[in-house]
Amino acid sequence: MAPPGKETSAQQRPLRIALVAGEASGDLLGADLVRELKQRFPDAEFAGVGGPQMRAAGLQAWHDCSELAVMGLAEVLRHLPRLLRLRRGLRQRLLAWRPDVFIGIDAPDFNLGLERQLKQAGIRTVHYVSPSVWAWREGRAAKLGQSADRVLCLFPMEPPIYERHGVDARFVGHPLAETFAMEPDRHAARAPFGLDDATPVLALLPGSRLGEIQRLLPVFLEAARLVGERIPALRILVPAANDACRKAIDACVAKSPSANVRVVDGQAHQAMIASDVVLLASGTAALEAMLAKRPMVVGYRISALTYRLVMLLGLMKVNRYSLPNVLANEPIVPELMQGDCTREKLAAAVLHWFDHPEARATLLPRYQYIHAKLRRDGSASAAQAVAELLAGQ
Repeated sequence: MAPPGKETSAQQRPLRIALVAGEASGDLLGADLVRELKQRFPDAEFAGVGGPQMRAAGLQAWHDCSELAVMGLAEVLRHLPRLLRLRRGLRQRLLAWRPDVFIGIDAPDFNLGLERQLKQAGIRTVHYVSPSVWAWREGRAAKLGQSADRVLCLFPMEPPIYERHGVDARFVGHPLAETFAMEPDRHAARAPFGLDDATPVLALLPGSRLGEIQRLLPVFLEAARLVGERIPALRILVPAANDACRKAIDACVAKSPSANVRVVDGQAHQAMIASDVVLLASGTAALEAMLAKRPMVVGYRISALTYRLVMLLGLMKVNRYSLPNVLANEPIVPELMQGDCTREKLAAAVLHWFDHPEARATLLPRYQYIHAKLRRDGSASAAQAVAELLAGQ
């Protein structure tokens, strides 16, 4: 306790909140969280690692989140020395800054080790976006408690897993569930792209990481070409998450030219809503397509080395990969992974949705049910959970 008449340095300064996001989706989550925390703590200071969205929300970015955007065991190993140097420097800066709370947003390979070190130094820690403990080894849930004082979960099946291991975890809902209407307006979404209601449209979303684009977009484009042979009027939209993605996408499209392909900057949600079917990489995009109420085909490939390591070590514990199927607890959308992710199989799965409107219709009530469960005013709920931790609750 401070001597009578004196205050500690922590009492004399504004509240300090540190955040680290590792990719574009984390940047969006972090930006919404910063805005909600500012509502509760108007004088707080925010610093750490983020992208353009978090900077616009008020984060003082010491590094850009793109520096952390590495996926897969093989890819991480290749970038490991640089990532370790970045984390060491960040840890030192955080220990010197002494935030009142540190919030790691996703990026578990980077954030959990950093959180553990900060927690050991007496800094309160939050991990926002649970690692996929339902898909990988459940034992990770117990270890996560060594890093985070509180885990903020986006999905309702996650807190019970943590509870079994004595970890404080809260289901806060998914912020994306608030951004999509329960019945999106397809007609309005098509207008900016100059598309009428009768035009068949396929959206391609190969991911927001350059490695994903390079692995997936060529086969997605080939699949789209096969679909176009059956549906000559088909139009193809390919949203680019940022300038680097745009360059990588343009390079792939140039090698497989088609007058029917249109690359657009951003506008991923609008492109999904405007489409009839979405062909996408497994990940957040599958959740977005579900919230957009669109039929989808999920295709994914990781590097051959990463895949061999995952299989050899027995790390994958589920036979469903995409979030719509996990949340529905049944296979409502097709998943074509690794060796099954071929142009012929992808094209056949896409054509099935075009050819069977009754199958598309059965998806809507399932999508709406899941959407309603995920609506918890996610960013506000997350900010409240952080505020309660700061208050000792």
